[in-house]
Amino acid sequence: MAYKVNYRDVEFNLFDYLKIQDLGQSEKYAGFGKEECSAILGEALKFAQKEIDPLFKKSDQVGCKHEGDKVTAPPGFKEAYHNFAANGFIGMDVPTTYGGMGLPVGLTMAATEFFVGSCIAFSMYSGLTRGSAHLIEAFGSEELAQRFVPNMYGGKWGGTMCLTEPQAGSAVGDLSTVAVKDGDQYKIKGTKIFISSGDHDLTENIIHLVLARVEGDPAGTKGISLFVVPKFRVNPDGSTGEWNDVKTVNIEHKMGIKGSSTCTLSFGDSGNCIGYMLGEQRRGMPMMFQMMNEARIACGLQGAAASSAAYESALDYAKVRTQGGKTLILDYPDVRRMLITMKAYTEGMRALLLYSANLDDKEVVEKDEATKEKYAGRLSLLTPVCKAYCTDMGFKVTELAMQVYGGYGYIAEYPVEQYMRDVKISSIYEGTNGIQALDLIGRKIGQKNGEYFRELYEEMNGFCTKQAAHPAFASEVGSIKKALDQVGQVTMKLAEWGMSGNVLSPQLHAMSYLYNLGDVFVSYLLTDQAVLALAKLEEIWKSQGADNEEKKSKICTENDEARFLEGKVKSARFFVANILPQATARTKAILADDQSPLKIRF
Repeated sequence: MAYKVNYRDVEFNLFDYLKIQDLGQSEKYAGFGKEECSAILGEALKFAQKEIDPLFKKSDQVGCKHEGDKVTAPPGFKEAYHNFAANGFIGMDVPTTYGGMGLPVGLTMAATEFFVGSCIAFSMYSGLTRGSAHLIEAFGSEELAQRFVPNMYGGKWGGTMCLTEPQAGSAVGDLSTVAVKDGDQYKIKGTKIFISSGDHDLTENIIHLVLARVEGDPAGTKGISLFVVPKFRVNPDGSTGEWNDVKTVNIEHKMGIKGSSTCTLSFGDSGNCIGYMLGEQRRGMPMMFQMMNEARIACGLQGAAASSAAYESALDYAKVRTQGGKTLILDYPDVRRMLITMKAYTEGMRALLLYSANLDDKEVVEKDEATKEKYAGRLSLLTPVCKAYCTDMGFKVTELAMQVYGGYGYIAEYPVEQYMRDVKISSIYEGTNGIQALDLIGRKIGQKNGEYFRELYEEMNGFCTKQAAHPAFASEVGSIKKALDQVGQVTMKLAEWGMSGNVLSPQLHAMSYLYNLGDVFVSYLLTDQAVLALAKLEEIWKSQGADNEEKKSKICTENDEARFLEGKVKSARFFVANILPQATARTKAILADDQSPLKIRF
């Protein structure tokens, strides 16, 4: 089944709700009005459907191969990657200085949903290249950026981020890779594991960003520096030089994303691996966190994109599969429950991610420093929610999609079992979701004395106050207000525990707290969008003289736009009525503070 997406919902988020076309009035995004953004979005979808989607099954059936000193990607990947780069898709949202397109981040994220949804494994090569190139651009010298970045954005060279080691996973500070000063460069020696896109045949060279400790620097994360380490050395004129003593030891055989090469890399086995320090010495972790935070949102997008693709596949299947004679399974209440659950989660995750991307855009064009800081702070606060909530709920949606298919969903003839396998990793890498929850309660909630959290809370509370008497959504708004108050109550309890020296209870309940914040914020976004959708729907009804329920229903059946808008309203109602109440149950459990997990003798 070919890749499909609810393109109208993407447009609704971008142009009707977030109004990214208004960014075109700024100096930064001048010329990117609605027409231009729509054209780019349309081309991105065409490319995803025509060139990436055919790779989806191949990526899983063939996978990557490691033979001798070469790693090869599945058939068709190299050609598609070349065409992807030729269209400028690698550096869509980065400055034009070294070959980026300078597009709004929100538009880029929307387009990237198509690329990721059509094949997660393929999309990872360009995503890591873009992230590492942008890091060099942001923190490297002009000479270093000129030497590496244009060929990375241009698709000639790839890129990676190398953090994890056999003994140092989430505890990055335990790494043992060392860097020894050698003139104006360094000799790198160490081993990195689980390196996505660590080696492949899509590009002529691969530029690794490697965390290492300069000989003599202190232990822990404060002693870590960041180095640019090419697979093949790069001469000052940009030409490719000799092999740089970077060896692929093996590639991993994985549950999913088999078309993405996950490598163990050995640096400097022969003592001849050259690296160039990026930025200042012992500032590796702060720099790498820029890429990691971008990657964490990208993980959330993987969850949302897989969710969207799985939902669309299950919906199409339900529309043709009969059961019990001639009855479509679409007509069974339980199947409809599963489908609307998938729809609501998918639209909610998309809304969360595009809202977050828009914060980035608004920060860039904003001139007032205090407001810029507000946008950046809110994005920082929402980053662990984007990562953990969207990846866990995305996996949940693929599970529901398989359930809709029944037995056929479990076999490889249909796509949903691969969606499930491919997306599972997104909740594990770039910091497991448990770590995201700890980051949320341990760092993000308290940032700037809790100001960023209070501002987000006030935005949602302001919506509840404004819409409390809405003729169509008063009940939903009341439910959101109740759940929001519970989030506030639990936030105060977490602070109380922390101030009393109780550090275990907040950690124990961190994941539940993150889910609650995610459910409440998604409820707010979906309902806010539903208010807008209903107003537009009422305009259609009015223009066509629909003055009773029968006529309104007929229009929603026959008119595509009316049906879409009605669906937005019903998705929001369902989410608030059926999913949001879970937050109340979690609140009760958190406040009960059952200590059994800490006391049980395993």
